Amino acid sequence: MQILISAELAPYRIGSGQYIFLMAIAFQQPITQKALSEKLLIDKTTTAKAIAKLETEGYVQREVNPADNRYQLLYLTDSGREVVPQVQEALARVKNKTRKGITDEEYDLFIRLLKTVLHNLTEQEEA
Repeated sequence: MQILISAELAPYRIGSGQYIFLMAIAFQQPITQKALSEKLLIDKTTTAKAIAKLETEGYVQREVNPADNRYQLLYLTDSGREVVPQVQEALARVKNKTRKGITDEEYDLFIRLLKTVLHNLTEQEEA
């Protein structure tokens, strides 16, 4: 699936490991890098690398948090806001390819099972 996502996002210079950060910022900005890592359950180093790449591509910008100078707030740039609908369309194309031959009920069950596995893994790490 990552290969399909990478191929669809290649024209936008966004890797399969970066789109999730772009979309999370799009739906909750401003957000600190730390909060983004926590929200996505992804380690700080991976988050920092992904944000740096998105920043280099001109999709994300950082600004000093006026409430706490130790943290920077992440925002989408104009280019970032413009590319979000294109990324959503690309992801929809991948989703349609992967759902071929699968009923809505089967897909819903698959998603519920994945969520349960994720919950179990997260619960295990917290214990």
